[in-house]
Amino acid sequence: MATEDPDLERAKAGDDAAFSRLVEPLRRELHAHCYRMLGSIHDADDALQDALLRAWRGIARFEGRSSLRSWLYTVVTRSCLDTAERRGKRALPVDLGPASDHAVLQDTPLTEVAWLGPYPDSALADGPSAPDAHYEQREAVELAFVAACQHLPGNQRAALVLFEVLGYSAAEIAGIMDTSTASVNSALQRARSVVATRVPERTQQQTAREVGDPRVRELAIGYADALERGDPDALVALLTEDVTWSMPPLANWYTGRDVVVDFARQVPLSTCGSWRTLVTSANGQPAVAAYRKVNRDDPTARHTAWSINVLTLRDGLIAEITSFLDPDLLPLFGLPSSLP
Repeated sequence: MATEDPDLERAKAGDDAAFSRLVEPLRRELHAHCYRMLGSIHDADDALQDALLRAWRGIARFEGRSSLRSWLYTVVTRSCLDTAERRGKRALPVDLGPASDHAVLQDTPLTEVAWLGPYPDSALADGPSAPDAHYEQREAVELAFVAACQHLPGNQRAALVLFEVLGYSAAEIAGIMDTSTASVNSALQRARSVVATRVPERTQQQTAREVGDPRVRELAIGYADALERGDPDALVALLTEDVTWSMPPLANWYTGRDVVVDFARQVPLSTCGSWRTLVTSANGQPAVAAYRKVNRDDPTARHTAWSINVLTLRDGLIAEITSFLDPDLLPLFGLPSSLP
């Protein structure tokens, strides 16, 4: 009979330091699980904190009939389901209405909408997916997948993520969600049909492997340079014909290269002041952090954090730009709050 982990014994006896040592190796993957479920790094923080408090209070009752990891996923998933029920699903501008056919110069943020947010790649746990998982870890935080999951009821979302991303069996998921295997299989079937209509056939990980890392970086740097130089022609060369650009929390979004570039000419490339950028990565995709200085002629002013721009690629070009206009996101990516 296997000997119980000494830290587990200590944690059951009330040693919070031992509990922290048990949890720490799993914290990053549990946090990513919360993000996949909830679509927000802030909600993921809250749900994980709540789950670990629940786990600490319940560790003495852990009987070892499953692994500690599986038990923690049970606690975390239930916390996420409670959070999702309270806060509802998160959206992108494309979920709210049709694209605008002209540049909207005075767009007003919609603060009453719960917006989907980006996730820093630096927060992802290293290591391969479970052998039975269908999605790789980075594929499962791509914007298209996370956004599609937001269209699912909580039970379907949980079943899909646990099965397709983490490799749990339907029977194991039934235990995690306190339901029947038949209910899990039904939830999986419904979830797959919805996600299949919303997620492109090729993931961003597959696309990146096809075009190669140098081209991926070239596109990110090209976008950053076009923004800094205010160069619409350089931007045009990077975009697919059917490119989309959305900017949560702004409701208006644009589709088609001509409309997108017209918006870029009239707003970010001309009237927003000057820009500085840093290339980063988010949601398993190339991304650009943008810093804005409103008065470009003021030599004493700094460029302050403005947005995280996540780029979705297709056929070696940029097919989607999702600009998350939230200065508070940049520190979460380990980036400075301002640049010269």
